[in-house]
Amino acid sequence: MRSFGERLAAVFADRGQLCLGIDPHAFLLEAWGLPDSAAGVRELSMRAVDAAAATIGIVKPQVAFFERHGSAGYAVLEEVLAVARAAGLIVIADVKRGDVGSTVAAYGEAWLTPGSPLEADAMTISAYQGVGSIVQPITLSRAAGKGLFVLAATSNPEAVSTQTAVIGAGDFAGSTVAAGIVGEVERLNEASALGSVGVVIGSTVNLNDYGVQRSALSGTPILAPGFGEQGALLSDLPQLYGSVSGNVVANVGRSVLRSGADGIVAELGRHADELREALAS
Repeated sequence: MRSFGERLAAVFADRGQLCLGIDPHAFLLEAWGLPDSAAGVRELSMRAVDAAAATIGIVKPQVAFFERHGSAGYAVLEEVLAVARAAGLIVIADVKRGDVGSTVAAYGEAWLTPGSPLEADAMTISAYQGVGSIVQPITLSRAAGKGLFVLAATSNPEAVSTQTAVIGAGDFAGSTVAAGIVGEVERLNEASALGSVGVVIGSTVNLNDYGVQRSALSGTPILAPGFGEQGALLSDLPQLYGSVSGNVVANVGRSVLRSGADGIVAELGRHADELREALAS
């Protein structure tokens, strides 16, 4: 069984590093002429999966936009996850779950267990209580060939004070919280190839401001939201991430989905070409 890191590296080589965030906001449903309902969410999401399968290799459904429609939304999400995986896409469930003990283990089981109704290839996860608090999902993900992306330095400005706070004790004393998470995750991977435990680092984040060194990310996948709608340019990715640009899952969402049902394939292809050219230069 190949590890998640191996599968991700293969997709990078074959289909590129672009990821489509499937975020069926109410305003997007309206723009597409769809009802703000589970049925509307299904229509937009399936069109997005079809577009991604035709052009790229990775999708990231944002679970909150399905969850707000209750059990009907979750039924749609189960279908979207299954169809996307069957199409050969790597599926990252953007769930941002996190806790300790049996609770966080259950979160991992829900999203990472082969055969689960919510099975994805990877999930985003929060380690507010420390990376050690998510050891059970890490163990599960390794056994199942799955991946995790741990929140480290997110794009939202209200998180800056927490993520740049300085750790007072332990192996990473004197580092920022973001840098400590990056350091702990890099230790988990301990491989020259791309690892299976990644971090979330927003594309609008200045790594230096967060005390994060690129050298600490050499074997770590980086999920990078913030391209497109939030202002970061795919053409700037090599400048933003430097020597670890080849590890980046570059996520776009609303900037593509705004193009509507008839324009999404072309717009996604344009974004993929822009990123490919940037990385080749």
